[in-house]
Amino acid sequence: MTKFLTTPAGHLMTPVTSLRAWLLAATTATLVACGGSTSEPAAPAAATPAESATLPGPETATGVSHEAVLDTMRRATRYIRENLAFNGGYVWAYAADGSRQWGEMEAYPEMIWIQPPGTATVGHVLLDAYHASGDEYFYESAAEVAAGLIAAQHPAGGWNYLHDFAGEESIQRWYDTIGKNGWRLEEFHHYYGNATFDDAGTSEASQFLLRMYLEKREPVYEAPLQRAISFVLDSQYDNGGWPQRYPFVEDAPELHGKPDYTRHITFNDDVADENIKFLLMVYQALGDERALDSIMSAMEIFPATLQAPPQAGWGLQHTVDTLEPIGARTYEPTALVTSATAGNAAQMMDFYEWTGEKRFLERLPEVFDWLQSVRLAPEQVVMTGREYPTFIEIGTNRALINHRRGSNVINGEYYQDYDPENPIRHYSQWRSVNLEALRERHARLLETSPDEMRANSPLNRQEDFQLPKYFSITSLEVSDLNSNIGDVAIEQPDEARIRELLDSLNDAGYWPTPLVATSNPYIGDGPAEPVEGDFGGTHVGDDSDTSPYMTDDPEMGISIGTYIQNMSALLQVLDSGD
Repeated sequence: MTKFLTTPAGHLMTPVTSLRAWLLAATTATLVACGGSTSEPAAPAAATPAESATLPGPETATGVSHEAVLDTMRRATRYIRENLAFNGGYVWAYAADGSRQWGEMEAYPEMIWIQPPGTATVGHVLLDAYHASGDEYFYESAAEVAAGLIAAQHPAGGWNYLHDFAGEESIQRWYDTIGKNGWRLEEFHHYYGNATFDDAGTSEASQFLLRMYLEKREPVYEAPLQRAISFVLDSQYDNGGWPQRYPFVEDAPELHGKPDYTRHITFNDDVADENIKFLLMVYQALGDERALDSIMSAMEIFPATLQAPPQAGWGLQHTVDTLEPIGARTYEPTALVTSATAGNAAQMMDFYEWTGEKRFLERLPEVFDWLQSVRLAPEQVVMTGREYPTFIEIGTNRALINHRRGSNVINGEYYQDYDPENPIRHYSQWRSVNLEALRERHARLLETSPDEMRANSPLNRQEDFQLPKYFSITSLEVSDLNSNIGDVAIEQPDEARIRELLDSLNDAGYWPTPLVATSNPYIGDGPAEPVEGDFGGTHVGDDSDTSPYMTDDPEMGISIGTYIQNMSALLQVLDSGD
């Protein structure tokens, strides 16, 4: 993910290539803007929206009037508030006639989705629109979203993937029907009744509440924000790692013959990365020393879980006691994982930049050598650009490939072998890793001064620190399966694109989007015997499978991802940085 920073005048600065790096860049933003040295930390001066926003003028640099852009943004926002929102929250996509709606799976009408790009993602773009326009309407809209998130917050302080305002009986019924029958979505096969760090839902919601509190210091946000902070702190193990779900559920069942995996130390889906990022924001913005202590502890779990050579790598999860890799879902076997290893190696280099402690660099050559040892030869590459098998068997160093047989969650199963033919396709079995870039960065860092690293560290608190002005114009996860643009920044639109966005908003007030992602309606549990057909490489099984899949005959509907993308583009027109 990439984040843009702003100067005190509200100008967009060079994008930072990693969310893990934006705090470091923020500490030097003021000096850069003033032409000073970047070798000493400083922070941009705080600015209120009225000071930093570009007020609507007669026309943009492209010749399209600010008034027309602002009117389009307001109309689109009014539509989702008045027609889609439920208690301030949203799901991912809606049928145009209101007959069905979806998050990652089909949702009940009283549900909201927390998992991005859901409710908190909408909140971020609304707050960004407020910053760009100075229009209180967008702040009021963001406040509605915040109220929905607060209502959906677990008492412990985190969030589940989704929330059902119809109550516990309703959400349990959903899990027992739609959730349980999504063959490939095992995280929805049991209702735990707690909160999750998975897929950044808790992190994104927590960041949004932090932004809302800092915006005007309204007391209504203070207690929910403190609960969110406490959730991250309370759930952290003494060794620095975090589980996937919390608070722990004592009677969590086995799923598909596998023991409960939600207590394991989790690196999958950037759990540790997202928590560290949020804690850095909390420490810099609020000065909460507990956040700094937690970050320092979290850094220790990375070298502690790094396995011994010749297989110096990490898994997606590790046990709390032995710190060895351990499996999770049935298509996530106990194995070393190349993508997690590359990500954790990059984190270790971040930690050196933050602390100046070269112990974070010392074992990385072992990691690079192991990654090289599992790299496929050109004639072995199955997917162009993906030279590294995802899962590597411990001991043999051979690639484990996931397959499945059967037709639904009742009669089907996942299994692993060494055969690359006919793998599952909803979960990539091969990854892209830029090993050369990792080696080069490591070599550069070895030549740097630890004192210089410590002097520029984001762990040095800046009293006048300010969060980035915009969170949504860069590579936030905004795919609702219908508007997938990947992990790329949303660029400032040119005149043709601006006019396209203005003209394509329909009379009702939304951007019609082909809903290429759909799902089978729930019809009951599937048959015990597989139906005819090969479902090994498909995204959905037989008619009882409620997993989402791509259709060749999409209906037009309403995509929250499209709303986020288009709003993120248009708000840049109001604040172009000129």
